[in-house]
Amino acid sequence: MFNKILIANRGEIALRIIRAAHELGVGAVAVYSEADRLAPHVLAADEAYCIGPAPSAQSYLRADELIRIARQTGAEAIHPGYGFLSERAPFIRAVREAGLVFIGPSPEAIEAMGDKTEARKRVIAAGVPVVPGTEDALADAAQARRVAAEVGYPVLLKAAAGGGGKGMRVVRGDAEIEGAFEAASREALAAFGDGSVYIEKYLEGPRHIEIQLLADRHGTTLHLGERECSIQRRHQKLIEEAPSAVLTPGQRAAMGATAVAAAKSVGYEGAGTVEFLYRNGEFFFLEMNTRIQVEHPVTELVTGIDLVQWQIRVAAGEALPWTQDGIVFHGHAIECRITSEDPANGFLPSVGRIAMLEVPAGPGVRWDSGIAAGYEVGLSYDPMLAKLIVHAPTRAEAIDRMKRALGELRVVGVDTSVPFHLRVMDEPDFRAARLDIRYLETHEQVLFGTAPDEELLRAAVLGAALIEEETRTRRSVLRAQPSAGQTSGWKNRAEWRSR
Repeated sequence: MFNKILIANRGEIALRIIRAAHELGVGAVAVYSEADRLAPHVLAADEAYCIGPAPSAQSYLRADELIRIARQTGAEAIHPGYGFLSERAPFIRAVREAGLVFIGPSPEAIEAMGDKTEARKRVIAAGVPVVPGTEDALADAAQARRVAAEVGYPVLLKAAAGGGGKGMRVVRGDAEIEGAFEAASREALAAFGDGSVYIEKYLEGPRHIEIQLLADRHGTTLHLGERECSIQRRHQKLIEEAPSAVLTPGQRAAMGATAVAAAKSVGYEGAGTVEFLYRNGEFFFLEMNTRIQVEHPVTELVTGIDLVQWQIRVAAGEALPWTQDGIVFHGHAIECRITSEDPANGFLPSVGRIAMLEVPAGPGVRWDSGIAAGYEVGLSYDPMLAKLIVHAPTRAEAIDRMKRALGELRVVGVDTSVPFHLRVMDEPDFRAARLDIRYLETHEQVLFGTAPDEELLRAAVLGAALIEEETRTRRSVLRAQPSAGQTSGWKNRAEWRSR
């Protein structure tokens, strides 16, 4: 086992890795930008080093500086978390050349699965079903038009070099193809430095289901069941759960075996996820994420397996102690991504200082967060503040538990996605598991906007926080200046209002 590792990330995933390392008796080195100087992951680490200004290009993406700090501190390995440099093959090669261990797959596996067209070729060769489309990047819009005519509209143009909804366009007719191709290529170039685009048949109304994998270097590759990730906005997941309410045990086994075959086709090692589109009992390979996923906690709760710890263990050379038959699932878990966005206004980002934070607790409730009261939320990074996860014996009980936990959560100072999540928990189709990736589009009227009671609650909580803060300030002044003539702070209160 390692003595010390460096975490090349920030926020809740950095704190999650630090906790896993400490439970293994491993020291944790954090890095932080100037904007994150007082972030919880910095305070939790054994050592922490400033790596640059707030923009990620000048801080968290500085591969040379990360490696320098790792060597300076005696860290033997680097854990990338997710995002940032987690799937950058050149970074992994640089880590290895520096004599350090990268906690994750090989650069060759990342390159094979990171290039979507190469991934399609690999999994097709391994017998994995894929959505009809091209195996190579398109040369131009004219070729896109010919392929679209062959597979039939609607089609989906997708960036070959990345995912996350960047460089993707749904095309429903021949008149749209040229403009969509140019837009997808331009967006892909800006996001990934590669404008290559390929084409797939667009499936109307599928579910998005993914399989969690864990593989060691001794030849064992296991699947840890599935996660339902159909509730999305612009291909970004908002709510995840495990298991899916629609898969039978036979379908789960078949999808899991297919995911294992895909991982073995590139010699995969560590934790990873194979994503599928599922419709009417059929499933098709979508892509592989060669890293830990944001939604990994729901799998941890239903399997009892600490995925982050096993990433570290596998990287240190340990063998997985289970067989596939030894993976047992218990109950149901749901995760809500708590973001600093205003769902009532098109999920516009919200910035400010978190004046008050009250975290839910109780049986079956988990809070994975990188924030605290006083934390400044800006625009430099992803808007995800935290993840609220619950576990219960059944899906219905998990939904009720999540509703209770969301009701206890208080974040004052920025708008959050909490009202949206509360509405989803009450929505009949969600409760009945009637889901597909169009869920937000088909339930827009029910899910968006701010109800009067929510507005009043927000105003009341914000007002209470402001009153408490000002009262403390007034008391401090009174203690410091106990002269006669003091008047009540209430008489001179500045006006306040909720957003």
